[in-house]
Amino acid sequence: MADFEPKVVAFLCRWCAYAGADLAGTSRLQYPPNVVPIRVPCSGRVEPSWVVDALQKGADGVLIGGCHPGDCHYVSGNYKARRRVYLLKKILPELGIAPERVRLEWVSATEGKRFAQVVADFVEELRALGPMKVMSEG
Repeated sequence: MADFEPKVVAFLCRWCAYAGADLAGTSRLQYPPNVVPIRVPCSGRVEPSWVVDALQKGADGVLIGGCHPGDCHYVSGNYKARRRVYLLKKILPELGIAPERVRLEWVSATEGKRFAQVVADFVEELRALGPMKVMSEG
């Protein structure tokens, strides 16, 4: 599995994490190209079913990026995201999914370097986990 490259779906808050990803790109920072970014209005809008769906349809990991606590443009959306991810990670093993395949990170619009590091670290963790194996129904 030396050639395994994980696929990562990233749900990124439009105000902070997506802008941080954009800054990483415009700053030409190097990070693995394994991420498919999806801009969402707020990390608090990410439904747990979206995360499970992404994992069951071929993603090896899901990254949710939001504003730092206290800086959410929608006041408490990132707190909602934190609660949802906590609960989701509790039920993922019941679905045959390692909770480590889901990661929640706070990245501000000015943290392009941090975004690049988060992606690099997550991709390395997913490489160690290996490809996603979905439990068959039945």
